[in-house]
Amino acid sequence: MKKLLFAPLLLLLLASCHKNFDSFKQEFTDKLWATYPAYATQQGYHKYDSVLLIPDAAERNNELAFADWTNSELKNFKFEELGANDKTDYRMIQLYADGIRFNINDFKSYEWDPSSYNLGEGIFDIMDYKGESTDQKLRALTQRLKNAPAYFESAKQNIHNPTFEHTKLAIDQNNGSFYFFNSVFPDSLKTSKLTDAEKAEFNKNADAAKTAVQNYVTWLQQDVLAKADTNQMRSFRIGKKLYAKKFLLDIDSRYTAGQMYQKAEARKTELHNQMNLLADQLWPKYFDKTPAPTDTLDKIKQLIDKISEQHCQRDSFMATIEKQLPQLTAFINTHSIIDLDSTKPLKVRKTPEYAAGVAGAGINAPGPYDKDAVTYYNVTPLTAYSAEKAESYLREYNNYVLQILNIHEAIPGHYTQLIYANRTPDIVKTILGNGAMIEGWACYVERMMIEQGYAQSPEMQLFYDKWNLRETCNFLLDYNIQCNNLSKEQAMDLLVRQAFQQTAESEEKWKRATLSQVQLASYFSGLTEIYELREELKQQQGAQFNLKKFHEQFLSYGSAPVKEIRDLMLGTGK
Repeated sequence: MKKLLFAPLLLLLLASCHKNFDSFKQEFTDKLWATYPAYATQQGYHKYDSVLLIPDAAERNNELAFADWTNSELKNFKFEELGANDKTDYRMIQLYADGIRFNINDFKSYEWDPSSYNLGEGIFDIMDYKGESTDQKLRALTQRLKNAPAYFESAKQNIHNPTFEHTKLAIDQNNGSFYFFNSVFPDSLKTSKLTDAEKAEFNKNADAAKTAVQNYVTWLQQDVLAKADTNQMRSFRIGKKLYAKKFLLDIDSRYTAGQMYQKAEARKTELHNQMNLLADQLWPKYFDKTPAPTDTLDKIKQLIDKISEQHCQRDSFMATIEKQLPQLTAFINTHSIIDLDSTKPLKVRKTPEYAAGVAGAGINAPGPYDKDAVTYYNVTPLTAYSAEKAESYLREYNNYVLQILNIHEAIPGHYTQLIYANRTPDIVKTILGNGAMIEGWACYVERMMIEQGYAQSPEMQLFYDKWNLRETCNFLLDYNIQCNNLSKEQAMDLLVRQAFQQTAESEEKWKRATLSQVQLASYFSGLTEIYELREELKQQQGAQFNLKKFHEQFLSYGSAPVKEIRDLMLGTGK
């Protein structure tokens, strides 16, 4: 009899513990959005659209208080008694709180990165939201824009000895935000049903905000850049100590940055050897009886340069991308690789001006609260490029590489993964998404699709290897720039000579590497851990292993770190 009474009691206690942790997660999420309203809007949670926080010391103290509250609440739970999924959420929440402290107390980018102050992206996230009328959006923006002058004044107070690179980016991106003031707002007001008083209030605040943006740009140009000795400005390099800590927090890998660096070096050698064999196979096809160079890298480069002449025309770049997406969908369905959701729209568009300056192509996906909204595939058109730069870019994204890019960015890469992430019932795993898992998945599916026979040919294999070498060298570039003072000349040697990239692409990558830290390491890191997990499961399950099942189970955990998903899939979570 005692056993019969004990079992229900135990289940009740366990259920109570689970409910309490669920309640904590809900409270954490509510406080997260109140603390970071811009992030809430980005994720599709629009309760705080009207809020533009002033980025001053008081606000940073508020963020630190949120981190302290989070850690205090976590101590109320016995970690070892939580279920496997809740353990993952516990660690992700704890890591997020650690990241808040690191960014405010140690990294301090609010002091040296002027590009972190920009109205553009938040405005887009509001205007693009389909769940509200134009009138509701404009009313929210009326209040948001009202705080813009104080926002930029605080930005000026925060900035001390910024980097040259981030200052230039801030000027370009804030200039891009005039697109909203000059086009979007006037057009929206014309179609709105706001009262005359509401329109007057909106215009008053919008004019003040536009002036504030212009004053900020002018201040950066005239008071920061014009008066600074460029050589004496803060370096964009963060150093080994900060890099190691940021890698730990951002990537959340089971490897250290140094260990992953060694894996990247080994992979680069492996790819060079494989590409050499492919070059020997393909050389006679493209060069007839001309002898191949004795230098391996020179031989591979000449072959790549020759095949890279096969590319689309400059004015059909975006149209070519659009045409390839249905072909990828057909291959995935035919080969039973993963279930795709045809109800979630994907639209190729020109990259908005406010987002210019970092990447040539990328996905802008809706958050979990707005999961039915359009996913945009942003593509920077080549119309502004010189003829020489456009040709260099098109050779980089030739007929083979462009297909791999579309696998990565769209199907079954980012677009597909983020749809699955938005389905996850446990929202913590989505809103605290791990960048290395997200980028790692997009890199993993490139390799997987080639393995499954997509566009199978020695040429495609060669260019996949070249693309994978690019991802590998992203890590080497990022680590060496930030930790080992890699010069631009050395970086261009790595990218152009050793990774066979076009000069224009390499120049853009150098620029990107000076503007970000650790993010470029996420591709190789995530890919490596996902691939290792898959191979380990294949070895364990043998003939029972099912690729489609692996993909869908892996994506069922939202965007949790790969090491956490590994524990969940292997049943090793502790």
